[in-house]
Order: sequence, then structure tokens, then C-alpha cells
Amino acid sequence: MPELIYEHTARVEDDEGTVYVPRTYGQARGDGTWIGWIEFHPLDGEGVFLRTDQETSQPNRVALDYWASGLEPVYFEGAFARAAELTER
Repeated sequence: MPELIYEHTARVEDDEGTVYVPRTYGQARGDGTWIGWIEFHPLDGEGVFLRTDQETSQPNRVALDYWASGLEPVYFEGAFARAAELTER
């Protein structure tokens, strides 16, 4: 079952002015490793959220948390573009 790993303080704004909160989610795999992805939820709680495909694979949850805690705002810009492209498909 997916778990919220980290809610980031950075914000991402789309072309229509909607502001999104990036959140890293993760899930354990059968072999004990963890995958992580990023979801972008509208700050106002209205509308749909966007989600990337898998962004990382880590050996355990602690490593995934560490990875998520080091993401910079510029990373979210690229991740948001990837998530928006997936949503358009």
C-alpha cells in the first residue's frame, strides 16, 4: 500500500495559475526495496492531482525518505512536466 513519505515546502504553479503541493509517495516491493514517485496536489484542494511514474528505487524506506528530503525546487519543475504529460495521454 502506498505511503506518504514527504510533503515538500516547494510549490509548483501551472499555466492557469493553479498552485500545487508536491508530495513524495512510496511503496515497498516484494524484495524489500522501495519505489518512489511524486504527486502534485492542488493547494486549494480543488481539481485533480498529477502523478509521475516511478522516480526512484531505493533499498529501504529510510533511504527513500532521505532521497525525498534532498529534492530541490528545480526537480519538481521537471517532475511536474512529466506528470502533466502523463495526464494528457
